[in-house]
Amino acid sequence: MIGKIIGALVGREIDRRDGSAGTKGALLGMAAAGGLRRLGPLGLILGGGYVAKKAYDRRKASRRV
Repeated sequence: MIGKIIGALVGREIDRRDGSAGTKGALLGMAAAGGLRRLGPLGLILGGGYVAKKAYDRRKASRRV
C-alpha cells in the first residue's frame, strides 16, 4: 500500500516537471511503483526521499516569493 502511494507521488512529481497530460504521470507512477517494489525497502526509501526533496524544494521556493 505504501509503495503504491509513493509511486503515485513520484508520478505526480514527474508530471509536474513537464506539465503535460496526467496520463503520462500516472503511467510513469505505475512503472515507478513496480520498480520501487522490486528494490524492496531501499526502493521505498529512495522514492520517499525523492518526493520529500521535491516537496521541500517547492516549499522553500514558495517562501522566497
